[in-house]
Amino acid sequence: MKKNRKRASCFLAIAALSISVLLTGCAGKQKEDKGDKLNVMTSFYPVYDFTLKVGGDKVNVKNMVPSGTEPHEWEPGTRDIASLEESNVFIYSGAGMEHWTEDVLKSLGNKNLIVVEASTGITLKEGHEEEGEAHKEEDKEHDHGEFDPHVWLDPQNAKKEMENIKEGLVKADPVNKDYYEANYKTYAEKFDKLDQSFRDTLHPLQNKSIVVSHEAYGYLCAAYGLTQVGIEGLTPDSEPDPARMAEVIDFVKENKVKTIFFEELVSPKVAEAIAKETGAKIQVLSPVEGLSDQEVKDGEDYFSVMEKNLVAIKDALE
Repeated sequence: MKKNRKRASCFLAIAALSISVLLTGCAGKQKEDKGDKLNVMTSFYPVYDFTLKVGGDKVNVKNMVPSGTEPHEWEPGTRDIASLEESNVFIYSGAGMEHWTEDVLKSLGNKNLIVVEASTGITLKEGHEEEGEAHKEEDKEHDHGEFDPHVWLDPQNAKKEMENIKEGLVKADPVNKDYYEANYKTYAEKFDKLDQSFRDTLHPLQNKSIVVSHEAYGYLCAAYGLTQVGIEGLTPDSEPDPARMAEVIDFVKENKVKTIFFEELVSPKVAEAIAKETGAKIQVLSPVEGLSDQEVKDGEDYFSVMEKNLVAIKDALE
């Protein structure tokens, strides 16, 4: 993985250099009047969805990670960097999720680009608290940094991300400030309703532990008094060692866990193996890192996916 990161960094540097030469003199096009739409690039799905909602018909939004693609180890290509050179605003979640942002941003010739780190102001959780040595070594190779980056799974954090996005759009397009503010207010209320729905549904339940394939749910669990038992680490492609598998199997049997959660964009084989050993069933629990092609066709968004998550968690804990 470290070698792959080094190769990726070299590729990004070469790509950025080539593009900066091609685009010299045309980077950083500024919005000129109220009728112009902002050109906005977003890193991956949650911030893309939040930007569409608050930006409405005043923005053209292009998401970098394609639908159906798991974003943790994704790297931008030459076309993505070229699009950044011509954008007004770039929005990413931050907290270590997009490991490539620092190198890419340093390489750009677009000096007018407004950059928004949507997780700014959110209290971050440390990544891991209880793993064996083998698991720790594995996580070093899939490192997000010091913190858990999955902040948006707490609806109140997601609201803060949208607020930061709104402020970035206002900075880039102050003429339409009232429009962005009104959109944000509408969705802020939806975040509050979603948060209350989670509280009302989960608080009465006696069982508070969920078993997940990928430890993405720390913020959600902290918000609603739950505990996640992760088969794998913060990145979904890390492989649990036999000792960890045995620990999880024992936990599932001892606590009569009836559901093992997995993610639609990642292979369910590890969750299936534990389910087979314990008699539990497997069920999708989305970290909302990206939508599948089918979810896009069905018009799903952050709110609808989180509502499905709530139903799945309630069913697992009852």
